[in-house]
Amino acid sequence: MSEHAHSEISPIRAGVLGKCPRCGKGSMFAGLLKLAPKCSVCGLDFSFADAGDAPAIIVMTIAGFVVLGVVLWIDFVYEPAYWVLAAVSIPFAAALCVLLLRPTKGLMIALQYFNKAEEGRPDQ
Repeated sequence: MSEHAHSEISPIRAGVLGKCPRCGKGSMFAGLLKLAPKCSVCGLDFSFADAGDAPAIIVMTIAGFVVLGVVLWIDFVYEPAYWVLAAVSIPFAAALCVLLLRPTKGLMIALQYFNKAEEGRPDQ
């Protein structure tokens, strides 16, 4: 099977849904964030995948803006005690990070596959 035999597969759709970037059917993950060793459908080896810290940084940035906006809105509208703001914002931030981390990691890996990204090597 060629590298990109299934060119109709969107890297964004495959990544966000956690599907194999080559066939779009098999799962990319073996757990919440643990990558499967290979695709169960087409056999694509996921050893090339290295998302690094990018998904965490992206998710923390997005979640930080969203949580800050919600907390400021709650503070201006209801003027609650600070412990109420903490009681609302901490679980909200944690849940938002967990919900966004897997699709973001899948997206990074799918884009890495589609763009044939790999570690830079000096010319020899």
